[in-house]
Amino acid sequence: LISSATKSLRMETEILEKKLQDAQMKLAEKDGDKEKEIQGLKRLISELEFQLTMEKSNNESFLDKLRKEIKHKSDELEKLTQERTQLIHSLSQVQEENSLLQDTVRRECEERFELTAALGRAREQVLELRRLSGTLP
Repeated sequence: LISSATKSLRMETEILEKKLQDAQMKLAEKDGDKEKEIQGLKRLISELEFQLTMEKSNNESFLDKLRKEIKHKSDELEKLTQERTQLIHSLSQVQEENSLLQDTVRRECEERFELTAALGRAREQVLELRRLSGTLP
């Protein structure tokens, strides 16, 4: 009976040891699979971190370009605004000069008209004097 029980216990022990080995092998496989998955995730994280760094770098570069372009456009706008102000000032001076010249031309035309009228009267007087001097002895 003891021998039979011992034999039965040994068989049970062998079965349990085999189950334990199988369980340990499955656990080792799962551990290996988990380790592979962890390594894959670590690689993916590294790749994503690299992409993020590249995107940040590209964005910073793009922002720098935009800032430079905005500065350039701002400087250009300021220059154009100054030119516009200067042109407005020049236009004002030219308009003032034009107005002065128009007044001068108007006065000269008036003087010319008066001189023409006076010349016409003087001619009439000369003609009248010639006519009168021609009739005098």
